[in-house]
Amino acid sequence: MERLQKYLAQAGIASRRKAEELILAGRVKVNGITITQLGSKIDPERDIVTFDQKPVKTTNKYEYYLLHKPLQVVTTMHDPQGRTKVTDLLKGIKTRVYPVGRLDYHTEGLLLLTNDGELAYRLMHPKYKVAKTYLVTVKGILDKNSLLRLQKGVLLEDGLTMPAKVTILETGEDYSRLEMTIREGRNRQVRRMCEAVGHPVVSLKRVKFGPLSLGQLKPGQYRKLEEGEIRELKKACQL
Repeated sequence: MERLQKYLAQAGIASRRKAEELILAGRVKVNGITITQLGSKIDPERDIVTFDQKPVKTTNKYEYYLLHKPLQVVTTMHDPQGRTKVTDLLKGIKTRVYPVGRLDYHTEGLLLLTNDGELAYRLMHPKYKVAKTYLVTVKGILDKNSLLRLQKGVLLEDGLTMPAKVTILETGEDYSRLEMTIREGRNRQVRRMCEAVGHPVVSLKRVKFGPLSLGQLKPGQYRKLEEGEIRELKKACQL
């Protein structure tokens, strides 16, 4: 027996966390019956699972892509406002892959997309503390006190953040440029941390995710991960 949300993730429908939302929304059926209770289990060998009336089947063929997400592109699979989605940039890829976590509309940089639900789940789970590194430009000159607060952890409305690695790369008349590494995946976390210490973000770019680096990819470009990179990525989250 297997949890329904894990089965959906393994089938490449969505990440395990997103699969839970799909179940709660009533979009998943098992043997013709709509399931809205989380934690429901199925027998993959006997039960028939459908998502939006279409049969769901697991696959052993996983694909992994690294995309340089441009500014003003959304990382959701559907957008009511009709804005460009990251999946719109994956020309010629027939396999249904989905983003691992999110970069907000005004953030660019490294974004992983895959149909490997278990890997996506672990990469985003705070238990595995997978590092994510950003280049951040903030308003004002960051002083030692603000830097120390970011490094030790900042109290936000959803609790104290984990310690972050923060290095000042450059300062100008009215800005500071930072390299910032966090090991959590809270919504808009870097922006909220910087705002909390009095230095709103001007620009934000993710350049590393675990062992992967953005490299020379230009905005909108993507590439398939190499076997060695996949192994290192799995190692980073103990898979």
